Order: sequence, then structure tokens, then C-alpha cells
Amino acid sequence: MEFTISQIAQLLNGTVEGDSTGIIRSASKIEEGSDGDISFLANTKYEQFLYTTRASAVIVDQSFKPSQPYTAALIRVANPYLAFTQLLEEYQKITEQRSAGREQPYFISENVVIGENEYIGPFTYIGKNSRIGKNLQLFSGAYVGENVIIGDNAVIHPGVKIYDKTVIGNNCSIFANAVIGGDGFGFAPEADGSYRRIPQLGNVVIEDNVSIGSNTTIDRATMGSTIIRKGVKLDNLIQVGHNVEIGENTVIAAQSGISGSTRVGAQCVIAGQVGLVGHITLANGTKVGAQSGVSKSVKKENLSLSGSPATELKAHLRAQSLVRRLPEIVQRLENVEVSAGIKSHEGK
Repeated sequence: MEFTISQIAQLLNGTVEGDSTGIIRSASKIEEGSDGDISFLANTKYEQFLYTTRASAVIVDQSFKPSQPYTAALIRVANPYLAFTQLLEEYQKITEQRSAGREQPYFISENVVIGENEYIGPFTYIGKNSRIGKNLQLFSGAYVGENVIIGDNAVIHPGVKIYDKTVIGNNCSIFANAVIGGDGFGFAPEADGSYRRIPQLGNVVIEDNVSIGSNTTIDRATMGSTIIRKGVKLDNLIQVGHNVEIGENTVIAAQSGISGSTRVGAQCVIAGQVGLVGHITLANGTKVGAQSGVSKSVKKENLSLSGSPATELKAHLRAQSLVRRLPEIVQRLENVEVSAGIKSHEGK
């Protein structure tokens, strides 16, 4: 597919500086751009590549002021990152071929309702009494249990397992080998030191516009529901425990774990390898840095935390600065002790 720079600028509601007649054939990173490519500049630390890139066009912020000569045409927009995302979405719509129909072998149980325009891949299973909306994409090896409800435009990738009674909203994507609705980690200690399994009788509720990454697991509730609110984006390899609730438009990066009955607010950002203990609450807008451990509730909104145990980011950075200076501080203390010893000896 080929488009002129002016056509792309029109799509993005942007303005062009430079040759608007150039032809764009593909997208690339700005440092790897070549003739016929379009890229974007959203982070100033990559500005140096604007002056060396061979890309034909670069999407930049409306207020961006170059400091050196460059050869690419500039498309100025309000938000370069979002504009580039929009461009990729449009390109995907044009080039991606949507699968359709049903491929043998598959199994659909009794009393299942599926909306129009579905794709059912090979070796898939849908349990009885499940209801699924239109435009379903159910890829090979996926399992949908009994009494499951799935909304419109669901994309369920290979190997996904969706247990009984799970409820999934519209426009949700679940990537390969994710497990939704498995048992929560609930065991009661016995007098002899063994553990008895606590029945997990609840379910998982996933609202609209949620994305769940590969190999992520979301446990069903002991009673009630584990809830993922609308707009949540979960990366790969995340563990969400039973009875957890994650608020609207929260994003969580890979290898993070949330223990049971914890409440994560809306618009939170949780980086990779973060651990949250159970039965705590994170206020709306909380940001947690990578490899942090959150052991207490966060009541104030829009705080940034880091470290283990997690503390406010400014305090954590001050502490880290002091840790780096510890050898110097110890040396100074030893010098003071030596000096004090000499003076004391001389005084005698």
C-alpha cells in the first residue's frame, strides 16, 4: 500500500512542512528509517536521529523546533505518539485479512448462542449455555467453558482458557495461553499442618475494551467476582489473584503479581515485576516503579512509588542517593574516629 505524505497528514489532522508529495510505503523506528518510511518523534532523547534518519516523513509535535538541518518532511500534530498509533491502526485495517467461518475440528455444546460474522478455529471448544456476541475471533486450541458470556468483537488467541461463568465485555483481546477464571490460591491450614482447599465459587468479570497479555492468569473469586474494569491493559505474565478489582484504564506491565482481595484504582500505572500484597487498596492514579513491593494501602491519589517496601518516589530517590554514598560516609566516620583517637592520646 502506498500513500502520499499529504494524505497521511490529512488522516491525522496534521500539517506538513517539506515535500508533501512523497510516497510512504511502510513505517519504521526513526533511527532505522529509510526512503519511503514514516516514523515519529515523541521523546526528545531520540531527537538526534531526526537529523540522520533517511525516513521520508517524521511525525512531530506542533511546537517542536529543530536545532539542526534535516531532510525528512515533518507532519506536525497535537500528539505524535497517538497519531502514529492511529496511523498503524488504519494500516492494519487495510492490510489485515480477517479470518471467517468455522474450521474443523471444533466442538460447540448445546444451547450456545454465537453472533454473526464469527470465526471458529480448529481444536476449539465452547461449553454449554455460553453466549457470545458478533464478530468473534476464536483461534485454534482456545477453550470457552460453560455459562460464559462474551460480548461483541472479542479476539481470543490460540490456547486461551476461559473457565465457567466468566463474563467478558465488548472489544476485548485475550492473547495466547492466558487463563481466565482458574482457582484462586485459597487453602485453610489443618491441625496436622496440612492444607485443605477452599472452594472457589465465584467468577471473573472483565468489562469492555480490555487487553490481556499472553500467559497472564486471572483467578476467579472465592465468592463474588474478580473484576477487571473497562479499558484495563494487562501485559504478559501477570498474576491477578482472587477477588482482586482493577480500576478503569489502569495499565500493568509484565511479571507483576496482585494478591487476593486487593483493590487497584483507576488510571494507575504499575511497572514490571511489581508485587502487591493482599487486602490493600491503591488510590486512583497511583504509579509504581519496576520491581517495587507494595505492602500497605495508598490512600492519596496520584502518588508515585518505588522500592521495596515501596515509598514515595522522592523519598526513595533520596534514600538511594545516600546508599550510593555509604562507602564515602563510612570512610569519613572512620577518619573522624582515628582523628579523635589521636587527639585523645595527645591529650594524655
